[in-house]
Amino acid sequence: MEIIHNIIDFILHIDNHLVEIIKDYQTWAYLIIFLIIFAETGLVVTPFLPGDSLLFAAAALIAKGNTGLDIFLMTILLCIAAVLGNTVNYYLGRYFGPRVFKPQNRILKLDYYLKTQNFFLRHGGKAVIFSRFLPIFRTIAPFVAGVGGMPISRYTVYNIVGGVSWVISFLCLGYIFGNIPVIKQNFSIVVIAIILLSVLPAIYTAIKSALKKKDNKL
Repeated sequence: MEIIHNIIDFILHIDNHLVEIIKDYQTWAYLIIFLIIFAETGLVVTPFLPGDSLLFAAAALIAKGNTGLDIFLMTILLCIAAVLGNTVNYYLGRYFGPRVFKPQNRILKLDYYLKTQNFFLRHGGKAVIFSRFLPIFRTIAPFVAGVGGMPISRYTVYNIVGGVSWVISFLCLGYIFGNIPVIKQNFSIVVIAIILLSVLPAIYTAIKSALKKKDNKL
């Protein structure tokens, strides 16, 4: 429970924690932030790490000044982290997918693997790009793309487009709006709002799909 509490505290007060990280580690903060973004996008077991809020907070602190960090260097490094992370996640899915989805498995059924493969062959590009803006989904999508056998050349294009768009979007938002007094004074609420706004499209799609299936049964 203490670990969960610490993770929640880190996410909700990411701005305060970043101030401490930058103060204690100075230019090494580039590497720390790089590794968090890489892990959040590259390891399917760490979808709980902050992504959107970390980008927003980092840019806001840089815009405020006195951090010694450069927004352009941060942008380049985090774009690399995002793209590299999803690439690693893709290969993890590609390697483990055929090994865990087997006919004899009751949970990880072969049929699920075949359906995933078919989905990413048909619609994978949009899923890879849009999932970047959805917490948890951006961690799972590259793994599933690898499981589905999406061609690496095609995946790489969408990975770069999605990763760069995501990083630049939230860094720009943080750099421009992060130091507005009302946002700065209510940063925890802003973080929650970012998370809720990010997952709303997925919730809407799920509800719409459920209602459609219900109507088809009637």
